[in-house]
Amino acid sequence: MVTSETIQVKKTSKSRLSEVDFDNIGFGQIISDHMLISDYKDGEWSNLHIEPFGDLSFSPTILALHYGQIVFEGMKAFRTKGGNVSLFRIEKHYERFIRSLERMCMPVMSYRQFEEGLVNLITLDQAWVPNGEGCALYLRPFAFASEERFGVKISSEYKYIVFSGPVGPYYSKPLRVKVEDHYVRAARGGTGSAKCAGNYGASFYPAHLAKMQGFDQVLWTDGSPELNIEESGTMNVMFVIDGVLVTPPLSDSILDGVTRDSFLTLAHELGIHTQQRSIGAVELESALQKNILQEAFGTGTAAVAGAIQSIDIKGKDYSIPVPGENGVMNRIKNLLTDIRTGKAPDKYNWNTIIKISQ
Repeated sequence: MVTSETIQVKKTSKSRLSEVDFDNIGFGQIISDHMLISDYKDGEWSNLHIEPFGDLSFSPTILALHYGQIVFEGMKAFRTKGGNVSLFRIEKHYERFIRSLERMCMPVMSYRQFEEGLVNLITLDQAWVPNGEGCALYLRPFAFASEERFGVKISSEYKYIVFSGPVGPYYSKPLRVKVEDHYVRAARGGTGSAKCAGNYGASFYPAHLAKMQGFDQVLWTDGSPELNIEESGTMNVMFVIDGVLVTPPLSDSILDGVTRDSFLTLAHELGIHTQQRSIGAVELESALQKNILQEAFGTGTAAVAGAIQSIDIKGKDYSIPVPGENGVMNRIKNLLTDIRTGKAPDKYNWNTIIKISQ
């Protein structure tokens, strides 16, 4: 781990930890005491430091506000049964973060800077990692163009920040979704596989329309006549059809989900047959009509897995059984949780264990 001689640390003078009700933490509402910051200028990332979480000050002309050079990651750290902290799949998250930066013409940072910055931040805010079932410390690394200039150009200056906060379960109930047959989340050749801010902003309007119709989210498609399913809201999507776990194949319009990859790996371990292939709305509707679509769920860092209880296809609503404890979704989810928290062997070396002082 990098020492304070490498990463300068300014600790908060007053922790907000005592103000937190860890029995009711919700999701995305509570921020830990500190944040990690680094600046890119003159061709290199430098000035890596930790300071108390607080507001930023910058010019209204910074390029990120006008031309969208902003990318981010979502990661989680978990309290293990031994009392330490496990940071989940840091290498996979780093690889995706770098791909996002490259797609948005932004400078990459070294793995060492990424990893050691996160480890130092978690170590400092170790008391913020919750113990509750389904809870974790969520970490949000992000980078944005910070050059002060209003002409259209690739920025030559950037800022990298990581903050964290304790979170509970993302979804409290199964979801009602509709197949979106007009709007698309991302087009082939676009930025759909990058975790950039613009992808999310563009998805808000169709999702808002769906919620006004009584749905929780939409099933995004590729916009083709076959309406090939791509994602579910902000998650990757999976279907259990006649005992087979089916998920759309990765492409440049689908995000390479870390949880998606973890689910597929663990499915093989559990002897569950998987297929990564295209599945259109017609096939999906046929499976629903034949009652062979046994489960449907989204996967993602925030939610881990969110069950889908109904799917609307062109105005017709189909119900789906909510997965039970012995269902595919929960069998994989429970094994994943056990690996993250040290209750099951980490045979894939997914966890970065941070030793916590007692």
